[in-house]
Amino acid sequence: MLILTFFSIQMNYAQLKPMAYSDGTQKLNGFGIQAKTATKNKPGILILPAWKGIDIHSKEVAQQLSDLNYNAFIADIYGEGNYPTNTQEAGKQSGYYKKNFLDYQKRIQLALEQLIKMGTNPDQIVVIGYCFGGTGALEAARANMNFKGVVSFHGGLEKDVSRFVNPINTKVLVLHGADDPYVSPQSITDFQNEMRNAKADWQMIYYADAVHAFTEISAGNDKSKGAAYNEKANMRSWEHMKLFLVEVLK
Repeated sequence: MLILTFFSIQMNYAQLKPMAYSDGTQKLNGFGIQAKTATKNKPGILILPAWKGIDIHSKEVAQQLSDLNYNAFIADIYGEGNYPTNTQEAGKQSGYYKKNFLDYQKRIQLALEQLIKMGTNPDQIVVIGYCFGGTGALEAARANMNFKGVVSFHGGLEKDVSRFVNPINTKVLVLHGADDPYVSPQSITDFQNEMRNAKADWQMIYYADAVHAFTEISAGNDKSKGAAYNEKANMRSWEHMKLFLVEVLK
């Protein structure tokens, strides 16, 4: 039985396939996976990984979404030759795209096109993101890309105050650690005011005792570091996302 279980897991992960694409001369290396069971509407989920780029966690999420019968594609934001090898490099790379948000939005759009090429219905797509990727999900909403909804898991909320607030037509779900030290009270206030001014259909859910990176097992369990895994918050946020997907992908 154990052998069969292991074999089936290996077979499932084999479905996650590398997909090369490009932004001009910059090579990008994403991963795509088909829905375990195809459905009539052919919905899909675009996954924006955390600040170190495509990792084990984002691949596991893709597999779980496939099991829920969604096509999934993991975006490569940084591109070949630019992958961070430590937190300092990750901070530098992610910081560039947070500042140069148009470049970030472009990389998200290119990844969206790959998800559509997989046979996904272009009008039945949600983007989700973790940490830095959560910031990207909100940037997709601000750009009014063709997403039915965006989901940010412990993502950064802020944008430059000089930027104009455009109407946001897609639905927004923010899943936030109540004790996240990396998102200031002022950033939360500014974000909520932005959503109101944008006339967005938005939700923000807080998880008690959760700090930054609460879905990431690799973050460890030491809350004092400001980033730590929280099993209960991870489970609850996943269920809230699933409920959101059922609502927006009809």
